[in-house]
Amino acid sequence: MNTQWTIGIIGGSGLYAIDGLEDAEWRSVSTPWGEPSDDILFGRIGEVALRFLPRHGRGHRISPDAIPARANIDALKRAGCTDVIAISSVGSLREELEPGRFAVIDQFVDRTVQRPASFFGTGLVTHVSLADPVCERLSAFAAAAVQAAGGRVAERATYLAMEGPQFSTRAESRLYRQWGCDVIGMTGMPEARLAREAELPYALIGMITDYDSWREDEAPVTTGEIVAQMAANGALARATIAALIRLLPAVRTPSPIDTTLDGAIMTAPAQRDPKLAERNAAILARVHG
Repeated sequence: MNTQWTIGIIGGSGLYAIDGLEDAEWRSVSTPWGEPSDDILFGRIGEVALRFLPRHGRGHRISPDAIPARANIDALKRAGCTDVIAISSVGSLREELEPGRFAVIDQFVDRTVQRPASFFGTGLVTHVSLADPVCERLSAFAAAAVQAAGGRVAERATYLAMEGPQFSTRAESRLYRQWGCDVIGMTGMPEARLAREAELPYALIGMITDYDSWREDEAPVTTGEIVAQMAANGALARATIAALIRLLPAVRTPSPIDTTLDGAIMTAPAQRDPKLAERNAAILARVHG
């Protein structure tokens, strides 16, 4: 049993670096699912190992609808991650969730339609539960870390994942509010789905940049306004990561998510597609011993 923390950090718009990283080294990690968004920055803060992956690639080259989510999660698994903290810029669907506030996500409504959403399929049919799609323990650490860094935080937020790369129409924005969603973004799914299949406890911190387009008495948000707020959010995000590392217990105790695949694979061993099983070698390493 691994009792050491190795925290994978997926940095979204506004988070492109980690402060205070020791022994930092960019390393290429290849996967059977193609190349991840970028190399992974290996390092540590004190006794905690970190693996940082910029979701859009350095220089923000990859559009939200083209992010290689399977390769990214597989690469973090191969890099030895025990848990994953994702950070992403989001729009607010609630008046009380103002730009500059961070929201720790609890639930998702997935409206993406074009993105591969599973490591599994015909020949290796697997069903995992997404009733509670994030790690409660890691999310609690994330919320406490935002507060420790001096930020304002909302907990248990519902995230609407849209396809993008365009922003919402006003009608869509109003509809998502009626559905009970709190924030909207383009990258949380299928990332969270894939992390669960990979047995990686996952938490998502949404950095609020704008009010989307539901406010009728305001002009729609512009990219320039979002970029300006992202820059302000980025400094707090870096401080949050440092605070989170300080909050982690010295010893990592097991999470129920560590054994997600137990009982989830439906295909009989003799009927499993060996090529798909091999493609999932990193994901299935614990199950196959």
